[in-house]
Amino acid sequence: MTSSDLWDADTARRYDDLSSPMFSSEILDPTVDFLAELAGDGQALELAIGTGRVAVPLSGRGVQVTGIELSEPMVEQLRLKASATEIPVTVGDMATARVVGVFSLVYLVFNTLGNLRTQVEQVACFRNAARHLAPGGHFVIELWVPGIRRFPPGQTAVPFEVTERHTGFDTYDMTTQQGTSHHYSREPDGTYRYSTSTFRYVWPAECDLMAQLAGLEPAGRWADWSRSEFTSESASHISAYRLPA
Repeated sequence: MTSSDLWDADTARRYDDLSSPMFSSEILDPTVDFLAELAGDGQALELAIGTGRVAVPLSGRGVQVTGIELSEPMVEQLRLKASATEIPVTVGDMATARVVGVFSLVYLVFNTLGNLRTQVEQVACFRNAARHLAPGGHFVIELWVPGIRRFPPGQTAVPFEVTERHTGFDTYDMTTQQGTSHHYSREPDGTYRYSTSTFRYVWPAECDLMAQLAGLEPAGRWADWSRSEFTSESASHISAYRLPA
């Protein structure tokens, strides 16, 4: 059984609104450009495809996209945008679910690797990605760098967004690498909704070791989808791994 939070119908209905900044052309266009380039003439598999934020425009670029998604309500939202013929989806755990086909690209975006809350499952996810790749194919992940450098002594929480519509902060347990994202979202009537999601944070070096265990080799790391240089000050990373030909 997976340790991932299972997103229900109410969360799925509100998901696109909650993640609306991620739909901006400044973020989505370079994401799709990056992935389409790596997919080439092959097929792409998105782990935790969600409501299709990335899969739908990538499919629109002519890439045949297949998905794996744990939450059936999220898939129902995706079906409002694309049919099962256009973007087939297998309902299941991204660490273990199998789909038919061989892919030139497998990708996992928007910090979703952290939804798997054990190291064992995260390693299994890398292995599952490698299992679906054609020789020479790439596995790409988008992941934040844990913000624990911002903690003064005794602090356990760090904000990641403070706007009129949403205030969010993460709390960390540094002995277990477990964390919780806390969301205070402003509703149209002026009230606030509180929600949480849980995660296991992963350092870039730990991702590299997971890739090595899965038989993958490093193919590049950048600070964003535009391939900016990754530095010690980067808040996130795009990491690509390759299955040897």
